[in-house]
Amino acid sequence: MATANKNLSEHDPKQIPNASSMRIGIVVSEWNEQITSNLLKGAKSILLKYGLKEENLHVKHVPGSFELPTGAQFMLEYLSVDAVICLGCVIQGETKHFDFVCQGVSQGIKDVSLKYNQAVIFGVLTDNTLQQSIDRSGGKHGNKGEEAAISAIKMVALQNKLQEESKQNIEKALAAVEKEFGDK
Repeated sequence: MATANKNLSEHDPKQIPNASSMRIGIVVSEWNEQITSNLLKGAKSILLKYGLKEENLHVKHVPGSFELPTGAQFMLEYLSVDAVICLGCVIQGETKHFDFVCQGVSQGIKDVSLKYNQAVIFGVLTDNTLQQSIDRSGGKHGNKGEEAAISAIKMVALQNKLQEESKQNIEKALAAVEKEFGDK
């Protein structure tokens, strides 16, 4: 098993950009609250550790994981955020409900991200047992909320960098055109 005896939340602090100028939303499922509250604690601690200002952190709750994509969409539509972290927990039961929820949530989060051209981070545990969820929400395998927060910071930094590079390239091209044709 890939996660055996590993803390998946270990990271190199030197690889995490400063988040002080970022605005981040977190949408959290109320279902499996004992797990999702730990995911939220982990995400918040990482965001604040890397400089996010408390006033630039927006947390909203939705009934279940299936509602996470809609909650993320609401945040992107009504709040000024650079990224949204979706935190939830779906645990395998005796029916196919698990499969449909997991598929809908993962596709929905991806669709919202692409629709709004902003990072919408999948911080949803999809485990076979409650113990696996405990292990991944602050237990022996780390905290998926922390991992999601790191992903959000890195994706916002990447988008900001690419936007700045694009702006600089346009300015260079305009300067070259001005130089070539400006006096004619």
